Amino acid sequence: MDLKIKGKKAIICASSRGLAKGCANSLGQEGVELFINGTDKENLSKTEKEFLKKGYKVQAVLGPIEEESTRKALLSVCPDPDILINNSGGPPPGNFYDWTEEDFLSAIKSNFTQSALLMQSVIPSMKEKNFGRIINITSAMVKNPHLIMGLSTSARSGLHGLSKALSREVAQFNITINNVLPERIDTDRQTQILNFQAKVADISYEEARKALEENLTAKRMGTVEEFAGICTFLCSEQAGYISGQNISVDGGNSTNLI
Repeated sequence: MDLKIKGKKAIICASSRGLAKGCANSLGQEGVELFINGTDKENLSKTEKEFLKKGYKVQAVLGPIEEESTRKALLSVCPDPDILINNSGGPPPGNFYDWTEEDFLSAIKSNFTQSALLMQSVIPSMKEKNFGRIINITSAMVKNPHLIMGLSTSARSGLHGLSKALSREVAQFNITINNVLPERIDTDRQTQILNFQAKVADISYEEARKALEENLTAKRMGTVEEFAGICTFLCSEQAGYISGQNISVDGGNSTNLI
């Protein structure tokens, strides 16, 4: 299927590794010009070189996406993106009674504020072009909250609310805004969570992973490629009538009807 996005420009936040890197790679395969971002200079450079070797058009911007200077740098090299994929590292799991005001504010800055401000910056040019695709990579914890992931859930739920309201305002300009909610996709993030759970349960990482997968509906974790394929389709011309949605990518694990 021709997704009709060849030659489009995409800003993909926190994309030197993990889910967003997978999305960038998938978009690159469709001929999209990539503007990637990461905080580790060596890792970001490695990803940029990898994409260039594949023949993708790509520029990299170093720095935490939570910082205004990084967002300005991305927008200076790509002031009028057709596609924006918001992403940032989630707060660590923990104990509700241990979290401080600083912990909550940090989670909001990382998982809400930066995405809101980037949407604010790119939507005007999308309106002028009568095309825009915005995807927020969030978390399954928004639909299936667990207190251990409370920092992530609370901040990202706010982003979902804003995105739904905003999607209704911009639909007439052929701009879509969707949230994609991964659960148990095999990434470094899952390794971090499993290590934490193994420590709490006083078992090995391998035992924690085996126990996890046995409890999943698909009996396995999802792949980055499976996740990226969903995001790429949502960026397509064909997905122009899908907006304001919270799309779970969880192997059918959720018991929610909606």
